[in-house]
Amino acid sequence: MTAKPAAAAARATVYGYPRQGQNRELKKAVEGYWKGRVSADALRETAVDLRRSNWQQLADAGIHEVPSGDFSYYDHVLDTSVMVGAVPERHRAVAEEDALDGYFAMARGTQDIAPLEMTKWFDTNYHYLVPELGPDTVFTAHSAKQVAELKEALALGHTARPVLVGPVTYLLLAKPAPGVSGDFEPLTLLDRLLPVYAEVLADLRAAGAEWVQVDEPALVQDRTPAELNAATRAYRELGAATDRPKLLVASYFGRLGEALGVLAKAPVEGLALDFTESGGANLEDLAAAGGLPGKRLVAGVVDGRNIWINDYEKSLATLGTLLGLAGRVDVSASCSLLHVPLDATAERDIDPQIARWLAFARQKTREIAVLARGLARGTDTIAAALAANRADLASRAGSALTRDPAVRARTAAVTAADGRRSQPYQERTAAQRAHLGLPPLPTTTIGSFPQTNELRAARADLRAGRIDTAGYEERIRDEIREVLSFQEKAGLDVLVHGEPERNDMVQYFAERLTGYLATQHGWVQSYGTRYVRPPVLAGDISRPEPMTVRWTAYAQSLTARPVKGMLTGPVTMLAWSFVRDDQPLGETARQVALALRDEVGDLEAAGTSVIQVDEPALRETLPLRAADRDAYLAWATEAFRLTTSGVRPDTQIHTHMCYAEFSDIVQAIDDLDADVISLEAARSHMQVARELAAHGYPREAGPGVYDIHSPRVPSTEEAAALLRTGLEAIPAGRLWVNPDCGLKTRGWPETRASLENLVAAAREVRAELATGNG
Repeated sequence: MTAKPAAAAARATVYGYPRQGQNRELKKAVEGYWKGRVSADALRETAVDLRRSNWQQLADAGIHEVPSGDFSYYDHVLDTSVMVGAVPERHRAVAEEDALDGYFAMARGTQDIAPLEMTKWFDTNYHYLVPELGPDTVFTAHSAKQVAELKEALALGHTARPVLVGPVTYLLLAKPAPGVSGDFEPLTLLDRLLPVYAEVLADLRAAGAEWVQVDEPALVQDRTPAELNAATRAYRELGAATDRPKLLVASYFGRLGEALGVLAKAPVEGLALDFTESGGANLEDLAAAGGLPGKRLVAGVVDGRNIWINDYEKSLATLGTLLGLAGRVDVSASCSLLHVPLDATAERDIDPQIARWLAFARQKTREIAVLARGLARGTDTIAAALAANRADLASRAGSALTRDPAVRARTAAVTAADGRRSQPYQERTAAQRAHLGLPPLPTTTIGSFPQTNELRAARADLRAGRIDTAGYEERIRDEIREVLSFQEKAGLDVLVHGEPERNDMVQYFAERLTGYLATQHGWVQSYGTRYVRPPVLAGDISRPEPMTVRWTAYAQSLTARPVKGMLTGPVTMLAWSFVRDDQPLGETARQVALALRDEVGDLEAAGTSVIQVDEPALRETLPLRAADRDAYLAWATEAFRLTTSGVRPDTQIHTHMCYAEFSDIVQAIDDLDADVISLEAARSHMQVARELAAHGYPREAGPGVYDIHSPRVPSTEEAAALLRTGLEAIPAGRLWVNPDCGLKTRGWPETRASLENLVAAAREVRAELATGNG
């Protein structure tokens, strides 16, 4: 059947695009600036070149309207704080002296000034800088960045649409500033913020913007009537302005729900909706609401968060239905392409058959353009693309790679008993304390130690054949000896081997499990200049041989103190990969858990008494709607217990989580049945410790006292103060002392100083407790 052309020509567009450049030029320029090797002018020139290249790539792919203003040196929420003048008092002196240094001080801190708190952007692995607001916050418009980038795009001949974080989402992402009551609600500042947004919109209109995209992803979460009323007020006021561009209010990451009616009735010219993650709910809701007559609908039918090729026929069917529900339908990805790598054609080592199934950012832009052409001109115009797409989809569905009968038989045989420890926590903790002999407030680290230039060079030398495997492994042994020696001298109680052999906490394991594929150039921004290469989970998962036992056992042979075995948990293995979309996530999680269970058993058999299974993504992957959470948490916690429950009672199981809001998953943390959990707490001033206490969490916990995402070295006094705050919530017999996260991204000088101060703080507070002064 041939689809008829759309009445109005559909256009192709995207919400946003990867920032880093083909070879991570932005990362290199920003880090060079921090180190004094790159001037501010050179950094700005790199940014201009990257924006120009991105826009040209989009135009060449057939994208009719490109985004502007989505480019950032560090984070788009931080850029919004600058745009509205929400610079914390402690950063203002630096910002007034040099705006760029002030910007990075907010992001990273300085030795004397703490940075903004960092947390996850909805249910992604991207981190944003949390705005700090209070009743005395005064907003002022600073639209220079947004205006300049729009003018750049227009001068190059592109049709450009500036992108802003919406005012409601911005306030809902914010937190009370230090010293402000925790009861303060930033959303109460909406009426103060809206005139600033109106001024920015007027500036953009004057600079030539016909449309401005205002992102409101917070509205896909459960929202109270008061919050929905705030959205109504926001767009009634912004829509009423006479000197503004047309407004496209964008939502993504799921179903818009109750907010759809609010935005459909608002005096704005367009909406952008996600039609990939909502299971058809947005389409049903839009039809039930009577559609968007006379308005523009940007339909996100290409998955912006995963890397599998689009199903053209399915997308065209959705688009065809949408034609009857809006005045104009354009085609886009479901969200910004920031969340996928740049170009699949750069991957030379992936099986050509599998490469046919992959679509990174550049490939997705071509998919969007094909769909827009088919919608506008009829499917006869894209017949060849449709035929190739059908063949590629059939190739994946019929591939032997995706199904391993042995793996499926093992997962089908799992029973409830497989996910339970042989003794309850209160019984096994006594056995662990007797076995380990640790002092009160035991000190440890999260796992990784600095990945030095020498280590990276050793891996590069191995890949290039400049050294053989024996030479590489000797370098790894040298590094482990150094890491162990430092920890013993510093006085840490539970040691780690430092993970010098690991490139990334997910990729390392993915490279050793069947069913996973690793990329060479699939970089995705996690935060700031931190980029990761999520592996691709393409088929059924199994573990051919032990993955970590050798190096953990070697480290243990160097010391009498316990050395933790370090594994990445099943939920994080999924969350930080591009997961398969052809079976339920819970089934994939169970496969990974069973592979990791084998590793846990081998570590214990080799003499490892403490095993840490990290799950930093447990909260991150929590569905945005409460109605979907119980089902997720059921399979997520089962997968963790399946990984860890086969050990003896005196083997201590740790887990680690970081940089997320934990208050709504404390029960799930309890359900993991880990013996010890370490969590981020330094930037949030021990908030998580109070949340655990409020829940009555009965196990041991290590809320971090050292923020590793900042280059500053916390003093002994600062760490001790945080530790005392932690003791107000968690008894000394159950409190551990540790950093917020792994130390991979830090340098050795700051690591040594910070950990020495951490140990000194623990000793100081330990002495206070012994004398009754704590």
